[in-house]
Amino acid sequence: MEAKERIEALKKTIEYHNNRYYNMDAPEISDYEYDMMMQELKTLEKEHPELTTEDSPTKHVGGTAKREAGVLVRHNVPMLSLQDVFSKEDIYRFVEEMKEQLEDPEFVVEYKIDGLSMALRYEEGVLKLAETRGDGINFGEDVTENAKVIRDVKKKLKDPLPYLEIRGEVYMKEKDFEAVNERQELLGKKRFANPRNCAAGTLRQLDSAITKERNLSMFIFNVQDVKGMEFETHTQGYEFLKRQGIKVIDDYKVCKTADEVWNAICAIGDNRGNLSYDIDGAVVKLNRISDREKLGATSKVPRWAVAYKYPPEEKETKVLDIELSVGRTGRITPTAIFEPIRLCGTSVSRATLHNQDFIDDLDIGIGDTIVVYKSGEIIPKVKEVKKGKRPEGTKRFQIPDVCPVCGAKTEREKDTADIKCTSPNCPAQLERHIINFVGRDAMDIKGFGTVYIEDLVRLSYLKDVADIYALKEHREELIEQGIIGKEKNTDKLLDAIEKSKENDAYKLLTGLGISNVGKAAAKSIMKYFKTFEVLRNADMEALKEVKDIGEVSAQCIYDFFHNEKNEVLLNRLKDYGVNMEYIPEEGTDERFLGQTFVITGTLPNMDRKEAAALIEKFGGKVSGSVSKKTNYVLAGENAGSKLTKANELGIMVISEEKLLEMTK
Repeated sequence: MEAKERIEALKKTIEYHNNRYYNMDAPEISDYEYDMMMQELKTLEKEHPELTTEDSPTKHVGGTAKREAGVLVRHNVPMLSLQDVFSKEDIYRFVEEMKEQLEDPEFVVEYKIDGLSMALRYEEGVLKLAETRGDGINFGEDVTENAKVIRDVKKKLKDPLPYLEIRGEVYMKEKDFEAVNERQELLGKKRFANPRNCAAGTLRQLDSAITKERNLSMFIFNVQDVKGMEFETHTQGYEFLKRQGIKVIDDYKVCKTADEVWNAICAIGDNRGNLSYDIDGAVVKLNRISDREKLGATSKVPRWAVAYKYPPEEKETKVLDIELSVGRTGRITPTAIFEPIRLCGTSVSRATLHNQDFIDDLDIGIGDTIVVYKSGEIIPKVKEVKKGKRPEGTKRFQIPDVCPVCGAKTEREKDTADIKCTSPNCPAQLERHIINFVGRDAMDIKGFGTVYIEDLVRLSYLKDVADIYALKEHREELIEQGIIGKEKNTDKLLDAIEKSKENDAYKLLTGLGISNVGKAAAKSIMKYFKTFEVLRNADMEALKEVKDIGEVSAQCIYDFFHNEKNEVLLNRLKDYGVNMEYIPEEGTDERFLGQTFVITGTLPNMDRKEAAALIEKFGGKVSGSVSKKTNYVLAGENAGSKLTKANELGIMVISEEKLLEMTK
């Protein structure tokens, strides 16, 4: 391929991955693969300057500012990226270049945290604005409300300077990341791929309560601008910030020579396996502010700093076993158990194999020799199988068609690579099923929090959802042990449980967690069959008569009601007095039957669930995305891209007031 064609191909590919990383928080390749492509492009542009254009990804920061994430704000100080280097020779060259241009320069070497960049502006010592990097030059996104709930962000300084702007990295500790993914599983939502993606998505949340719940952290790595005080060096700025109680980068080193700089980089590399957070390199920057001002910056990077990227460390080892675990959503995850090896300073003996597709792509089996590397400096991953070292008779591993925990049938979830246990009574899924059962869209048992559920399952009070209605028999024990609280709290929850017995049967059907049967489908089913008794006796053809119930959903319903364990469960629920009949709502009709609504933005008086309930009450359907099949878009403040798309497609946009008129 000629240089021109290769340059164009690289530019297109890099811009695609820039968008995935910076704007979508969903990278598809490793940092190392990205860095190698960027290095190749820089080399080609250097060899062929006549082919270099101003729109090249080597000339600008990777991201863009997104209006959906918040109000756009103009940067007071550009938030540039760093020049990447990859070898000892590159580091020594940088140090020598600095010495040629400056008198006796000092260097600071510090961790390069793998997170999302954010700047904080303080006026008279009070936090006034927090902004993301956005496009790095002109605009970022205002994320002030989210920043205020991050525990490392100080809302007020001890020494109130007229103006201070500082920049840092928002990240997630490994334990906090695991806690978020565990909660995602419990709620039946998609897991985050890595801590960086999770931190980036969380910082851009429109609901600061979610940001607070996810426990983001932040390190400050630079003073961007200051009025009312002067710092001669970068480290003087750090000392001032530490006196304000602001967390700066851990364990930074001041160096004079290239050898000292390299030794500091090696020390960070040796210690990266002991950190509680991800790093993606080491930063080398000039210490004196006057030296930085003298050198300035290009349109993309400062000339006074570089980021050293460690080569991925990888080693061969032998697969001893492949373990299967069942998550709380029923998802079966295979994990390779191999002979222990040391990577990035720590001993490693396990790595996830994700799913059957991943196993098939690698063609991996027990006994194979594999290459393992560390991704993001912390998470071990399997790179490849050394086929030439495969023992005779070794076969590719296949996830069985029965659950390793309960023995029930497994099946592949539609449009995913996930294989799941189909039994709602699987012990591994119990907590998640109970959380779903007591949730707002199902039995709506108020006050029945996740912590209570975890404790009640752990202490064997709950072995299935029917046991919820037996808790009143253990009232004295529950109060004595303080599982739910004292007498008042315990009775309050037990009363809520009793009240839930009166719910419409569609809430019970939703709570049973049948695959492909959500709240809307459950309503349609119960409206059609009226009672659980009739539903239990329905054949496949009768089930498919229900609106929006196809072959797959019908099969899931039929299988559920013809499972012996489920029959026992339903009989117990009936014996406890749980209602199993459809309750027609007074004053309703089906005026919205066959019509689809999309709700976007913040409504004046109702939240989205209340608006959706009102629409569904009159036979309408609520969707999460706008398409040609959408009939109405209910829009409030900050409606965003859904409103734009509705206008482009000519779909009728209505207000909350108009919806209320339509339902009178």
